[in-house]
Amino acid sequence: MRRSRLTASLVAVLLLGFALSWGQAPELKTIKLDDPNKTRGLPVMQAFALRASAREWSDKDLSLQDLSDLLWAADGINRPDGRRTAPSAMNAQDVDIFVFMKDGAYKYDAAGHSLVPVIAGDYRLTVTPPRGGPGAKPMAKPGEKPEAKPEAKPAPPTPAPVLIVLVTDIGKFRMGETESKLRMGTLDVGIVSENIGVFCAGTGLATRPRASMDAAKIKELLKLADTKYPLLNHPVGYPK
Repeated sequence: MRRSRLTASLVAVLLLGFALSWGQAPELKTIKLDDPNKTRGLPVMQAFALRASAREWSDKDLSLQDLSDLLWAADGINRPDGRRTAPSAMNAQDVDIFVFMKDGAYKYDAAGHSLVPVIAGDYRLTVTPPRGGPGAKPMAKPGEKPEAKPEAKPAPPTPAPVLIVLVTDIGKFRMGETESKLRMGTLDVGIVSENIGVFCAGTGLATRPRASMDAAKIKELLKLADTKYPLLNHPVGYPK
């Protein structure tokens, strides 16, 4: 009898622990990136010749080396004084790079060349929902009657393995009104975006810049200050 009670107690404890852990996202850890490979890729003019906006990606995860090189090329440190691969107005270094992947969202730390965890969970399609939303029906053409039969909902789109969100922090600018700071921040984000596009073209990755995203949701998820504005995003993956 005593053994049966002990066994029952152990089972109850195990079930309780399982119940408490059920549904919780795994704890994220800082990802130390590889040293950038500065000798890879096509000559710059060939990369420009191949640059194009992709709309499909393989679901294969990016290798750590590809992710490391991508982030360094985007806005990594390339000089001993801490200056970057992308210029910024007043050297404010106002652009924050957030990386959304299957397991969660991270912030790129250029000084440590690492990814610092921000939030666990897959939010790639949450922050950049497909146009029209899941299950959206096409509009009827002029003079055409809409179909009476309900259409089957399309399969959810497969997101790119990596979604990069570019955010400007206008609070880093030392002078200027809000409007001028936003203009400078927009230009700085555009330069980082172009770095991403040229790197991908020269190394066989697929990407495109997009302005469509749920900026309010991004600010909520990442707990961004009022001075931080999500402006562009880049899905990145291997060609499909």
